Amino acid sequence: MSTPGNDADDDEVPAWARRTAGESRWAATAAVVGILVVQYFLPEEFSAGPSWIVPTIGLALLVVLVIANPVRLDREEVRLRRFSLLLMALLGFGMVWSVAHLVRSLINGSAANDAAGLLSSGGAVWLSNVLVFALWYWDLDRGGPAARAQARKPYPDFLWVQMQNPDLTDPDWEPEFPDYLYLSFTNATAFSPTDVMPMTRWAKLLMMVQSAISLVTVSLVVARAVNVLK
Repeated sequence: MSTPGNDADDDEVPAWARRTAGESRWAATAAVVGILVVQYFLPEEFSAGPSWIVPTIGLALLVVLVIANPVRLDREEVRLRRFSLLLMALLGFGMVWSVAHLVRSLINGSAANDAAGLLSSGGAVWLSNVLVFALWYWDLDRGGPAARAQARKPYPDFLWVQMQNPDLTDPDWEPEFPDYLYLSFTNATAFSPTDVMPMTRWAKLLMMVQSAISLVTVSLVVARAVNVLK
């Protein structure tokens, strides 16, 4: 591992394994806003309480984080980390609530007999699943974006293709939110890892949970929609 300020060593170490300037926060911020918008417009029976509660609390937490770290995610503070984890927990709670109530309504037959409305609600819940897990992967891998910028944890939780093929990769490459979004999307559609391998137990467990949620949501929504259309 290189030492700060040693340019010769830094040239030989890939960006993901050394200190960097930190990634821009705006891709992840856009994902958080997208989840809050989806939560606000979900049908009432799939929302955790009034439709404004989760978006309002989430927006307040997001504003605090943006003010504290407005451009690049390179500032490590215990309070900021707690706010970030609280936001991730809130988004996860809203998503799990929506999935659970969607599945319950499909099983007990109380879901609407409007196939288009059912598919749109199911699609919105599935999209929340993809975005929430992308944020979880991004915020937990090697301690989060600020910890990754400081290269505080040398061992990755996810093994990316670029890590396995350094000779074919830009030495300045390091995983950023779009990479975690890709991981989440492929895991939610293939129901298994594709080219990004989980290395730690928590990463394996989280990917397993996401695949299960996605499989149950898609299969039940499609089955109900087909039953309505017939």
